[in-house]
Amino acid sequence: MKTNPLITRRKTRQIMVGNVAVGGDAPISVQTMTNTETCDVDATLGQISRMVNAGVDIVRVSVPSMDAAEAFKKIRSQVEVPLVADIHFDYRIALKVLEYGVDCLRINPGNIGSEERIRAVVDSAKDKNIPLRIGVNAGSLGKNLLRKYKEPNSEAMIESALTQIDILDKLDFQNFKISLKASEIFMTLAAYRGLATQIDQPFHLGITEAGGLRSGTVKSAIGLGALLMDGIGDTIRVSLAADPVEEVKVGFDILKSLGLRHKGVNLVACPSCSRQNFDVISVVNELESRLEDITTPIDVAVIGCIVNGPGEAKVAEIGLTGASPSNLVYKEGVPDHKINNENLVDELEAMVRKRVADKKQMEENLIASS
Repeated sequence: MKTNPLITRRKTRQIMVGNVAVGGDAPISVQTMTNTETCDVDATLGQISRMVNAGVDIVRVSVPSMDAAEAFKKIRSQVEVPLVADIHFDYRIALKVLEYGVDCLRINPGNIGSEERIRAVVDSAKDKNIPLRIGVNAGSLGKNLLRKYKEPNSEAMIESALTQIDILDKLDFQNFKISLKASEIFMTLAAYRGLATQIDQPFHLGITEAGGLRSGTVKSAIGLGALLMDGIGDTIRVSLAADPVEEVKVGFDILKSLGLRHKGVNLVACPSCSRQNFDVISVVNELESRLEDITTPIDVAVIGCIVNGPGEAKVAEIGLTGASPSNLVYKEGVPDHKINNENLVDELEAMVRKRVADKKQMEENLIASS
């Protein structure tokens, strides 16, 4: 697995969420959460299917009632992607989904009642080797912490996390990951950075309630990007008031931009100017739409003129430099042939798909010969 050599990841324990490793030297995984009514099994399955097509590694499903737990059982039986059940307050729901085959529980030990109830959930998770995710959120800190700190802040979030961790320590349970989310970027950064020096469990990163598609993407890219560049983070969820599939796409784009995951088309494109020899924006938008299904890593450069075009094209697997009267195509950094503006997107798509097919065939040949 190719990763960015400039980023040294924080050393953590590794847990397994279904068949996805989280922490240690495992690739940073991308998560999202369904927003359908869980009891509407068909709608939830349809949404999960679209998430899987977008490449999601782990899916979280809210399970707020026993009826939802029964629906979760049906959902679990029909999907292969690892599922996390999001549960608050009612320990009986946690026990039920553990029985039904959940891959991880998102639950805070402190809000499910007595020590006896906590122990029942932890013992069941331990028996089934199911990890927990402790989720600290600045918007739902306990009243005692708000009295102590007057308002949500990173210190309160860290104390909340350590309190939850202490409960699990007393029960000799270390199979968990943790998140410390706030909608305010600097609070989130301080909380994760502060706790990172105190424990070795894997971190689930997120800027909670980040906003709509555009503003939430910007906030998430800044916040998650800063932590990831520090080497902090083992799995991420981009929280957007948008289609959850967009969360998956943005998550992979963040990891791709940092050289931490290489999945799908890495499209380098100029913002365009009056020097462009074709309509760069429409070509790039159309290409992105057509190539969304590709999961094989491939670098593609689309530059509208000869100023930066040759330089970018030479470091891409497929590059296009705008020129007059015909545009120049590079393959593996070498000028290959010229094409005109007619059917430009069709020809580029065909070249990318041919390159992807060739790469897959090479991988299969290597596996067969090993």
